[in-house]
Amino acid sequence: MPETSDYDVIVIGSGAGGGTLVHRLAPSGKRVLLLERGDYLPRERDNWSSSAVFVAGKYLAPERWLDKHGNEFPPEVNYYVGGNTKFYGAALFRLRPEDFGVITHHGGISPAWPIRYEDLEPYYTQAEHLYRVHGRHGEDPTEGYASADYRYPPVEHEPRIQQLSDDLGKLGLHPFHLPIGVDLDQDTLGRPTLHSACIRCNRVDGFPCLLKAKSDSEVICVEPALQHPNVTLMTGANVQRLETDPSGRSVSGVVTELADGSTVTYRAHLVVVACGAVNSAALLLRSANDQHPNGLANGSDVVGRHYMRHNNLAMMAVSKEPNPTSFQKTMAMNDWYLGSDDWDYPLGGIQMLGKSDTEQIKGEAPRWAGRVSPKMPFEVLAHHALDFWLCGEDLPSPDNRVTLEPDGQIRLTLDEKNNVEGVKRLKHKLEGMLGDLGLEHRLLDHSLYLHKAMPIGATAHQAGTVRFGTDPATSALDPNCKTHELDNLYVADTSFFPSIGAVNPSLTAIANAMRVGDHLLERLG
Repeated sequence: MPETSDYDVIVIGSGAGGGTLVHRLAPSGKRVLLLERGDYLPRERDNWSSSAVFVAGKYLAPERWLDKHGNEFPPEVNYYVGGNTKFYGAALFRLRPEDFGVITHHGGISPAWPIRYEDLEPYYTQAEHLYRVHGRHGEDPTEGYASADYRYPPVEHEPRIQQLSDDLGKLGLHPFHLPIGVDLDQDTLGRPTLHSACIRCNRVDGFPCLLKAKSDSEVICVEPALQHPNVTLMTGANVQRLETDPSGRSVSGVVTELADGSTVTYRAHLVVVACGAVNSAALLLRSANDQHPNGLANGSDVVGRHYMRHNNLAMMAVSKEPNPTSFQKTMAMNDWYLGSDDWDYPLGGIQMLGKSDTEQIKGEAPRWAGRVSPKMPFEVLAHHALDFWLCGEDLPSPDNRVTLEPDGQIRLTLDEKNNVEGVKRLKHKLEGMLGDLGLEHRLLDHSLYLHKAMPIGATAHQAGTVRFGTDPATSALDPNCKTHELDNLYVADTSFFPSIGAVNPSLTAIANAMRVGDHLLERLG
């Protein structure tokens, strides 16, 4: 690698993977360039407006992708410093130890990872501490060994959620405090103290935080990393392609379009792609050249394939008693994560969502015509709403894939019926308990939480398009997330997942970025 390189490391993308990686590298003194295609998210009242965020989709990327039929759809992606973590719900779960091995599902096989839970466990602990995760290890019987407890205590349930947790416990189930990344200091009653950044509002899930109290990548990693003089951030820097040296074994240039329309080529010893699973695959495919005619790192033809995004259902139940909860996202339950007494295959997990408000319910109303019982005005319905997120595992299929049109537009080909029986049964389990939980006997669609005009648009949990493994014939990355075919190119977002489990992928992306960061520091000496 030439000594004339401008930087030691270039990282493309500032979300959970890229932002965390830069934070890991920053204290080393190595010259790090972080390229982010977006700008800083504007801080404005609309950050906390349901109609702006959910109904109008004001902050979604102004682009359209194609589905397998060639129909355009708006993807759920956000191009800002911090990436999609600016809008995520900050639910920061570990994968279960079983998720790292082979699991047989009703719809097929979830493959094994080339690393074990034990390899990632120390980084999970570090990630939980860095991202201010509040929780309590040992409450969830499905979780793996933890070398240290959470540094911050669980976010206390408000009374209606505590009642729900107690009622689930009476049914013999094991609800637990949802691990969530917020800068919250609580008093003995769970209320925010005078000095707490988080105020326990109802804007945590899907909204950016005006108070910078949510543990997103910008707040936790990028801004602290920029305090180091060796770290440079370029916003409005849209990477067009990666160039290689004549041998094709090394990335020699990162061709980047800047906000003013000019193009510049940056160079570094090591290059890390962390653009999100769809855009990382698209960048590698766009970078095809004579040595890599199918795209960089794609001799195995897996780049862009095996796209996964969870089988999610966002549901709303109607409480017979009012639900005045503000900060609702405090509870989860994994009793049927790996199976149930009446079914041998995994179902998935249930967790609370942020609290519905009137604007969201108005936005959903056309879907619910004639289904809401009892008949309630929107305001009353919102006051009685309890909101659930059901998450089942999507299985990797080579035909679920990212490709590029001749003009460069992204096409996302997806079978939306992949392994859906588990989450259907999970919904049936929840519906069967509604009466015992003081809820009306019907769950309502809550798909505005998925930002979707159609199901394919729900790309929040995207993963798997540049999978890692030990065999270059079936994977694009080695176990350190270096491409098999290029000596200085890494991928450090959720693209590397060979399977996705049934929990939010962010903490695993964060922990892995720390792991990859340590490997890069070792390489750089």
